[in-house]
This record gives sequence, C-alpha cells and structure tokens, in this order.
Amino acid sequence: MPPKNNQQGNNNRRPRPEMPKEEKEFDERVVHIDRVARVVKGGRRFRFRALVVIGDHKNRVGIGTAKGADVTAAVQKAVDVAKKNVVVIPVYKDTIPHEAEAKVSGARILLKPASAGTGLIAGGVVRVVLEVGGIKNALSKSLGSANKINTAYATLAALQSIEPADNWVTKSNKTASKAKKVTAKVEAEKVEAK
Repeated sequence: MPPKNNQQGNNNRRPRPEMPKEEKEFDERVVHIDRVARVVKGGRRFRFRALVVIGDHKNRVGIGTAKGADVTAAVQKAVDVAKKNVVVIPVYKDTIPHEAEAKVSGARILLKPASAGTGLIAGGVVRVVLEVGGIKNALSKSLGSANKINTAYATLAALQSIEPADNWVTKSNKTASKAKKVTAKVEAEKVEAK
C-alpha cells in the first residue's frame, strides 16, 4: 500500500464556512492623526488625537475628532463621534446649488458650484469632505488658517448653510405666495362676515 500523500488523504477535513462580509454604511477616512501631550509631575503623558470624516457618497457626511491611548482607539472614538454628527447636504446635479462660505475659528472656506465634468477643485481636508459627501463637481478656496480640524468643520458649516433649490425665493415663488396670502385673507374675511 503506497503512503498517503497529504494532498490525497485529507478528505475528512471540512472547509471553513465563509463569514458574510459586513457591508459598511459609511466610507470612513482618517484625515489627520496628532500626538498630543499633557504635562504631569513626572513628565509628559502622550495620547493620540484623530480627525475622521465619514460619508455615504449619497449626500450624508459627518466629522469627528477624539483622543485615545493609541491610534486605533482614537480613530474608533472619532468614528463614533462622526456617526452621531451626520448631516444631509443638498446636492443639485452632482454639485452644490449655490455659493457658500463659512468661518470656524481662523479657517474660512469658500465653496462654489461647478459645471459637469469639472471635478473637485479642492485640496486636503475640503476635498475629502466633498468626496465622501457625494459631490462630484465643485470649486473651493481655503482662506485663513490651514488647521485641519477647523478647516473640516468650516467646510461642514458651509455645506450646512446651503439652501436646497426648492427653498429659493424666486419671482414665480413670490407671486404664488402672494396669491396664497390673498386667498387666505379673503377666506378669513368670509369667516368673519358669517
């Protein structure tokens, strides 16, 4: 009887069942990691601070920053903070509906809509926030401080200040609202007359 080869004779071994891959709801991007220190009697105690941007590429984006004893703990805490602070941004034809500007501390961010095919003209943190938010065409300018945390929060503030196109006050909206007011006034007068 020939000796059994490992490749031939191991038929009693069962293949491992494959674990179902967990589909993540958000795209998580670690933007910046800092080593921070606090001074105590015996010297310095070092920790890590992480800035994380999350988004679903479908108009939802969140930003979180947190500290931890090691990098993975800081990143996980920051992701949890970001998930609690997710906002919905109005998007019109893969860009923003109108210009927006916001200032957080020393960082000032200016966002402008762009025509289709332009792409994202943005750098650093602003680009990451717009990418995970699902904006494909936009122009941006960072004015003032280059602090990554303040720049991220300023970008989010600018996106939150955008009014969706259906909330804009236009001539047709004004005439429609005037007509509604007049009819409401006439109805009120009829009720009082009775």
